[in-house]
Amino acid sequence: MSNVEPPRPVIEAESMRLPASTSASTSTSAVTVSRRQPHSRRLAAEFTGTAFLLAGIVGSGIMAESLTDDAGLQLLQNTFATAGVLVALILALGPASGAHFNPAVTLADWAFGGIDIPTAIYYVLAQLTGGIFGVMVANIMFDLPIVDWSTKHRSGGHLVFGEGIATLGLLLVIFGVVRSGRSSVAAFSVGGYIASACYFTSSTSFANPAVTVARMFSDTFTGIEPGSACAFIVGQLIATAVAVHLIRLIYPSIGDVADRVIIPHDSAG
Repeated sequence: MSNVEPPRPVIEAESMRLPASTSASTSTSAVTVSRRQPHSRRLAAEFTGTAFLLAGIVGSGIMAESLTDDAGLQLLQNTFATAGVLVALILALGPASGAHFNPAVTLADWAFGGIDIPTAIYYVLAQLTGGIFGVMVANIMFDLPIVDWSTKHRSGGHLVFGEGIATLGLLLVIFGVVRSGRSSVAAFSVGGYIASACYFTSSTSFANPAVTVARMFSDTFTGIEPGSACAFIVGQLIATAVAVHLIRLIYPSIGDVADRVIIPHDSAG
């Protein structure tokens, strides 16, 4: 009997090979999906975090007004709740997006090279819409109109200046803590600074354009009427530009860690 093996069938093997065009198409689709899903994850974190932040700020303000007529106690209660929810949200959502929750932080991070322009734009849009949604949720929780335009005037050059100082200090704290390699305590540093700034600034430290816009939608303790809000935002943006230059002066290599703000996260997602 011959020991020569018969030729093996190749039809099955050949049928398993994908055409080059199909393989390339599949690879491209996989890359597209892998990029789209993480990006959506980051934006969802920014929207959700900013929404809960504003629900905490406005909701605690409404609750404080219902508990006491003492303005000092109202501010204390509102400050405590704001700082607490901010720390919790940074810790919970920071690994997904960095937990900016603030266009001023996003703009500064873009200036330092930590985030690209398209992503920065999407971040800001998510923060603005999330903040407004959060205020609406707070209004609903306390049986108020969903949109209740604020009539609370916060006008005056000294208040706008106070907003500039609050924003400048916040950015210095955030980028300084990250640059010094202490990202693990960034959430507590930010919460502590905001709690302090609520008292040492004349404006009670909005320090956030998204927060300022959203608070126009509630005529309560934490509200701000549209005219005052515009002036606050101008002060915040000017302070952001100043902060970028000051931080670069103090930490020339800030760009090396800009992609880790506020806390380390997946920069690709």
